[in-house]
Amino acid sequence: MEERLQKILSHAGVASRRAAEEMIRAGRVAVDGTVVTELGAKYDPARHAIAVDGIRIAAEEKKYYILLNKPRGYLSTARDDRGRKTVLDLLPDFSARLYPVGRLDADTEGLLLITNDGAMTQGLLHPRFEITKTYHAEIVGEVTEAGLAQLRRGILLEDGMTAPARVRVLRADEGRTVVET
Repeated sequence: MEERLQKILSHAGVASRRAAEEMIRAGRVAVDGTVVTELGAKYDPARHAIAVDGIRIAAEEKKYYILLNKPRGYLSTARDDRGRKTVLDLLPDFSARLYPVGRLDADTEGLLLITNDGAMTQGLLHPRFEITKTYHAEIVGEVTEAGLAQLRRGILLEDGMTAPARVRVLRADEGRTVVET
C-alpha cells in the first residue's frame, strides 16, 4: 500500500515524521536509487527500495516497547550533543533506533516508555489525540490551598502562561506532600 515517504520512515522507526521531512528535504533519502526531495511523494515500501544515508530500511521493522524507571540525572532524549547521560545509556545495545515517548526532566525520576514505534508515539503525543498524562510529584513541605488554586489557574513563566492544571493532593505527611496532576 502506498504511503507518504515521511510516514514510511516514521513507521520504520527511522525518525519522527517531522525529522523524516527534514531528511527528505536534505536529500538524504533515496527510493530505488534515486534521491527524493519532494515531500508527500507516495511509495509502497514492499515494492520500492528505500534508503536513508545509503542504508536500506526494512519495510516493517520489529517493534520494541520498553518501560524504564528513569532515575534522576538522565536526560529523556536519544542523544545529547553536550555528552550528558541519556536514558538510552541505561539500555543494552539495540539494532533499532529507539527514542523516549515524552519527557521527564533530568532531575525527575519516573516511568518512561521507550520505543521505535513512530506511529504509536505520534498517537500518544500529538495534541489532536488528547491523551491525558498523569504525574505524581513529591514536594518537600506542605502544599497550601492557595498554591493548588494557583496551579489550577496557570502559572506565568518566562516563556508565557502554563495551561491550567488539574491537581489534587494524594497524601501529606511528615513534611512531604504528594500531588497528582
